[in-house]
Amino acid sequence: MESFFTLRAEKQTHIITAALTAFSENGFKKTSLSDISEKSGISKSMILYYFGSKKNLYIYLIEFCKKRLLEEIERFYVAGVTDFFDRIRMMTDMKMSMLKKNPAVMSFFAGIYFETDDEVMDEIGELLKNGGGLRDGLMLGDVDRSNLKDDVDPQILANLLTLIGEGFAGKIRGMDEKSINEFIGEFYYCLDLMKKYFSKS
Repeated sequence: MESFFTLRAEKQTHIITAALTAFSENGFKKTSLSDISEKSGISKSMILYYFGSKKNLYIYLIEFCKKRLLEEIERFYVAGVTDFFDRIRMMTDMKMSMLKKNPAVMSFFAGIYFETDDEVMDEIGELLKNGGGLRDGLMLGDVDRSNLKDDVDPQILANLLTLIGEGFAGKIRGMDEKSINEFIGEFYYCLDLMKKYFSKS
């Protein structure tokens, strides 16, 4: 895989985006290196030379997406934001920033939840286990829940928002920037509705 990192950054990004898109559209089993070759304009033999196998490429993409996510967390996370809905909005800002920078990353993440191929389930299981704990910690850790109505379970709200976000991420493939911005506006509208009906104030 070392040879892949000697490529120009632009060419690396081109291959990565093509692979993310192909896997998110068809899943691991149905995606072939030929599909990725067709989307990237890079020959199948060169992709195989860079990564060794389709599975190696898929695992690399998991690590690539994790790194992008951690970078966005570092940019957006402010520990002093403790109101439940303000924290959710902060995390939403982070996800939307990722979405606008690279829609294929978010589509790939969304596709992982529906992947069933045994060849990559161990790697996906590890990602989801660690990612779920990180997500819940960021969304709910040290959060002031006093502004929520007494009968509202913040974990259920957080789970619901996560599902909505994943659904949105799965629909933005091929959208132009204007359409993505409109879609993001709809997500924030949903968030504001939740704040209106589930908070005390």
